[in-house]
This record gives sequence, C-alpha cells and structure tokens, in this order.
Amino acid sequence: MVRLKDVTFSFGDRLVLDSFSIELPNEGITCLLGPSGCGKTTLFRLIAGLIRPQLGEISVDFNKISFMFQEDRLLPWLSALENVRAVLPADERDKAGLILSELGLGNELNTMPPELSAGMKRRVALARALAFGGDLLLLDEPFTGLEPELMERLASHIKKQSRPVYVITHSEKEVELLGGRTVRLKGPPLKLEN
Repeated sequence: MVRLKDVTFSFGDRLVLDSFSIELPNEGITCLLGPSGCGKTTLFRLIAGLIRPQLGEISVDFNKISFMFQEDRLLPWLSALENVRAVLPADERDKAGLILSELGLGNELNTMPPELSAGMKRRVALARALAFGGDLLLLDEPFTGLEPELMERLASHIKKQSRPVYVITHSEKEVELLGGRTVRLKGPPLKLEN
C-alpha cells in the first residue's frame, strides 16, 4: 500500500502538491490519469523516494521499486541488450534477450541507443523496468511515441505482472488498454478529480 497524507511539495515558488492525500492499492494495475503538467510525475518521484516532501507523510509498503521514467534514460554507450542486462544479477542476465524479444526487439539486441527510434527506446526502457523486478512497478507514460499495435503488445505484457503496477497517463485510450483502477487527477497543485 502507498499512502500520502497532507503532502506538500514545491519547486521553488511553484506549488505542485498542497496538503495532498491519497491511498493507492497494493495489487493490480492503477492508472493515474490527468493532464500534462498536473503533478503526476512529481507524485511518482515522491513515492519512489527520489524527492522528499516539504510537509506531510508518505508511507510505502514496498521494499524494491522499479521505475520506468518519462525520459528513456538509456546508457548511450551500452547496446539495447546491455542496457537491460545492467539491472540484472549476473546469474540472471540471460533474461534480458528474452524480455527484449517479447517486446519485439529481438533484431535490435546489439543496437546502440542513438540508432534506435523513439518507440524502440521506450520499449528498451520498459524491458529494463520489467527486468529489474521489485515488488512495485511505476511506469511514467510508457506508451509515448508508440503506434497502436505496439501499445497493445506492451499493454499485454504489463497486464501479466504479478506485482502492483501504477501507470501515469494522460490518455483515456491507454487506460482502456490497461484496465484496472483509474485515479483521475487535475492540477497544479495536484488534486483528485471529483
């Protein structure tokens, strides 16, 4: 379970969360749907412990969180395969090629990130997040730049996860593809939509 109670966070003078409270489930898929710039990514960074609130309490009942960022964050000096292998223990590195192949990148294992299309980079980033494991998966706009058939393929892999998955999106179509619960947000500052 993830709980935020009366959390306030700002970047300088820009208030992003103002006494914001929410409780997110510890199973299935939860889509956090809201317009760009409303504070969804900041919420994820708070949940992951990458930033700390100025006020309020955050309780996260998960030990290891896997985070697919909105930016691909691939290491440009490593191939697609090596980017995924980098998050795996030495005895599990064979999984990297399998995960990439399942996401339609079997022919791109040795391709370097600068040579990959934007959609391919998103899939490598997703493969890395899936490979990392953990007991909570955070996906920030995982379908950016993907064509509808690829979105469906990736959605089917996300839906197979046995751990809770929280997905940030601004697209009703993506919510339909993923199913699960929907939390509607607006802002800034971030608020639950009534």
